Amino acid sequence: MSNSHFIWDNYSDQPHVIRDKAYKKAMRKKELKDNLKLLLTSLFVLPISIIFMKFFQGKAKPLKKDFIGIGVNLDKDDGKNIQQELVEELCVKNLIIRVPLNDIKNLDLYVAFAQSFNKNEKKNILINVIQDRLNIENKELFKKNIDLIFQKFEGISNEFQIGTTINRLKWGFFSTVEFMNFYMVAQNLKEEKYPNIKLLGPSVIDFEYYYNARAMFNLKKIKYDITSALLYVDRRGGPQNTQYGIFDLKNKIDMLFCLVKLSPKVQNDNIYITEVNWPISNTAPYSPTSEKECVNCDDYTKYMLEYFKIAYESKKIKRVYWHQLISPGYGLVDNRDGKILKYPQFYAFKEMIKND
Repeated sequence: MSNSHFIWDNYSDQPHVIRDKAYKKAMRKKELKDNLKLLLTSLFVLPISIIFMKFFQGKAKPLKKDFIGIGVNLDKDDGKNIQQELVEELCVKNLIIRVPLNDIKNLDLYVAFAQSFNKNEKKNILINVIQDRLNIENKELFKKNIDLIFQKFEGISNEFQIGTTINRLKWGFFSTVEFMNFYMVAQNLKEEKYPNIKLLGPSVIDFEYYYNARAMFNLKKIKYDITSALLYVDRRGGPQNTQYGIFDLKNKIDMLFCLVKLSPKVQNDNIYITEVNWPISNTAPYSPTSEKECVNCDDYTKYMLEYFKIAYESKKIKRVYWHQLISPGYGLVDNRDGKILKYPQFYAFKEMIKND
């Protein structure tokens, strides 16, 4: 990220927690008004969604090959086409690729990376546009950069997740309205020049649906072509474990689907889970959490298969992207010391797609 308060952790592929408490306090104070709106909206919307979440039925199940996706990253590219070969081995056709705005100068490398997966079979590629404070604060700069991204990926992708993890300060947004104003720059540009692309949001991580309430029930002219969520459940253990007494993965999906059905800001009821995984034991500093939340590879594989099964059987999720292909601390493949080690979950993922 472009601000000194936002420092990237190359091991766990996420920003470090902001350590400057005075800065966080000042930014929270600045955004207090919107956070009060978030609270009031949540008090009204969330109880209604809980009451009605079992009334909405899902749609027909998609084919597994259309349902399952995986994350691939340019920074894991070693010039030997390892990720491309692994994707072909898995027979996965849905990919999500991060494009960070703070690396816009290298945009052509990201474009070439995305194109490299289309040599044997054209993939469905979702571009995950990662925000930074510079682009959040400077709308003209973001308009220029997102226009360039839309141009460069024409013919490669027509789906763009605008921003990610909007409810974590370390990722750059200090309020939901900051995200909405950011998203609407891309939305306005889409309506002006790129009517055929689809934009995804609001990309809330974990079961913090009060952020969804604020982002999906407001007076702004915001529109989500597809609803995106980073629906992690790893801190509960397995996906069948509950939070707040009743909310296992199935009920979390039911509630999210209800919010989508009720929201006037959503163009249809398609939901993509664009990021989920479990952290792997004894892989620090690569694991994105403390050792307490980590699991061994056997449990990882079990929970992964359960997660996909529950999401698929719900008929309410259009696609789940596993995060991600290569990562020693949470992925399907370990690449430490320049060696490629396929974890047991790699083979389980491969078999899951095969058994369509």
